[in-house]
Amino acid sequence: MLKIVFTVITGLVGAALLHLIIILALPHFTGLDAYTGVLAKGDLNRFYGVGKRPDGSGLSDGDPFLQSAVCAFDIEDQPVRLVAGGDVPFWSLAIYDSSSNEVFSMNDRTSVDGGVDVLVASPVALTTLRKALPESLSQSILVEMPRAEGYVVLRTLSPRKSLEDAAQAFLAGATCDAFAIGATPGASSDQ
Repeated sequence: MLKIVFTVITGLVGAALLHLIIILALPHFTGLDAYTGVLAKGDLNRFYGVGKRPDGSGLSDGDPFLQSAVCAFDIEDQPVRLVAGGDVPFWSLAIYDSSSNEVFSMNDRTSVDGGVDVLVASPVALTTLRKALPESLSQSILVEMPRAEGYVVLRTLSPRKSLEDAAQAFLAGATCDAFAIGATPGASSDQ
């Protein structure tokens, strides 16, 4: 009798574990994960707007008061600098790795001077930068990214029709550029 109970429990635990593995691995095999959707928007190091309805990338932003933009990046060779500014009532930024794990997030209340100025780099690149931090990065927030590939989601609030133009301008002016270590102040390079 004990052998039968043990066999049944082992079978149930094994089945539960198998189902859990399948569910967690499903986005990887279907290509419907967020990172794949961001890559489908276009080139790396460029912000793309996210519409209210899903497009070819499968991404959408259903909140009527938020406007969003996404940027995929690869920091294997160079860090990425994220910059945006404008007169909007609220903005938030979230950085994710390629597995959609949140690495860093902030909003206008936690930023320096209310604008976006973030440098995303590998641990090695950040160590190099911190040894001789360029003046252009003196007010930047430095974010260490354990993986080379990831994406950024930048959102801004436009609760009234009169704020939509400012929100669109904020997102349209946002940059997600490669940053050359040892570059002259204010310079960044496009890939």
